Amino acid sequence: MTGLRVEGVYKVFGRRPNEAVKRLRDGAGREDVRQWGTAAVIDADLQIESGETFVVMGLSGSGKSTLIRMLNGLLKPTAGRVLLGDDDLGAVSASQLRSIRQRKVSMVFQHFALLPHRTVRDNAAYPLALQGVDKAERRKKADEALEMVGLGEWGDSLPHELSGGMRQRVGLARALAADTDILLMDEAFSALDPLIRREMQDQLLELQQTLGKTIVFITHDLNEAMYLGDRIAVMRDGRVVQVGTSEQILSAPADDYVAQFVADVDRTRVLTASSVMRRPAAVAFAGGGPRLALRTMRDAQVAAAYVVDRTRVLRGIVRDADAVDATRAGKDTLEGLIDDSLTSVSVDTPLAEVFAPAAESPLPVPVTDDKGRLVGVIPRAILLEAMVPVDTSTPPKGTPTADQAATSAADPAAADPTGATAPAPGADPLGTTPDATTAAPSAGRTADTTEVRA
Repeated sequence: MTGLRVEGVYKVFGRRPNEAVKRLRDGAGREDVRQWGTAAVIDADLQIESGETFVVMGLSGSGKSTLIRMLNGLLKPTAGRVLLGDDDLGAVSASQLRSIRQRKVSMVFQHFALLPHRTVRDNAAYPLALQGVDKAERRKKADEALEMVGLGEWGDSLPHELSGGMRQRVGLARALAADTDILLMDEAFSALDPLIRREMQDQLLELQQTLGKTIVFITHDLNEAMYLGDRIAVMRDGRVVQVGTSEQILSAPADDYVAQFVADVDRTRVLTASSVMRRPAAVAFAGGGPRLALRTMRDAQVAAAYVVDRTRVLRGIVRDADAVDATRAGKDTLEGLIDDSLTSVSVDTPLAEVFAPAAESPLPVPVTDDKGRLVGVIPRAILLEAMVPVDTSTPPKGTPTADQAATSAADPAAADPTGATAPAPGADPLGTTPDATTAAPSAGRTADTTEVRA
């Protein structure tokens, strides 16, 4: 599988592009070099990994379509390099570039670009014909690609007999039939109706799970970018202003432009449990007995503890009142004391799906990994706080920056090695309220994730 690298790339259209690049490198802006040319892409640096869906997002005129045309050699950079594997697309010969386009890179266009006089099957097989594949083999591969996109029965039809969404599927099938490592998609779904567009997005995600292509997807639609992209590059006025995952861009926008761009995004559909979870105040070992569970809760000053087994698999919770009664009764195990009715969520659960279990329980929602191990909890206050857009205005002295805030959200231990401390009396019974996660540690107190071992 082949990745892509963009290193210090400029693209200027006009009479004196090299002069424009020189001045841009010296600090001039886009408008400052207008007399020498139009700067479409300015000093772009990107590393697109093999097998990822990389979305380039920006408004009209941001330079995203110019950028994608340099990724397959349709345009040569004015300066800088575009590397496909070890091949510099700006330096290869014309014959090498043709071979790269035929065998390594496919493109899906916004307006289908189908040949109207050829059947759906022949359109899908067209790149194979250019590769010199024999007729029987390219027919077989075209039919397989059409089957993948749900058009297996439409091979003999002509493009005008298909709906807009079906024609875009033919374009996708044509790219898949070529069996290239890299798939470039320039506003591929922008011309479709909303419902058909969502169907195509879902289908692309399903195909990507199976095929694992390197996909570069261009869009001006933020929700589409957040839905499809493993990572997203935000462009403005020819420059790449931020690269990151959906959660990183929402949680820590690079500047006011990005913050305004993402202000109307439904954060609960993008952010996941792992991005907001906190450490539980108390974790008790299932084999430790009620007395040790009580000690865990006492040290953390909470009224309940999460119970895990030796492999940290979540078994439920134990409350202090039940542990006290069991201790008085002389019991030495937690058998019969563990409440397993608490609903847990996975680390990848969107926040939109955490509200229901949070509303049903007074306790923070436990977060588990794919093996059922407890990795964090989500207090209700933190869940509500995550819905508030990040303010990128200059913070008061001593206030964490956006990057620090993002680090704290992703890894509380990195922000505070001691973890959250015990709550004030009357606070959350598991000690994970906002006060609990921000208060200074009491003298001599251990970290909040107290795990009792036998």
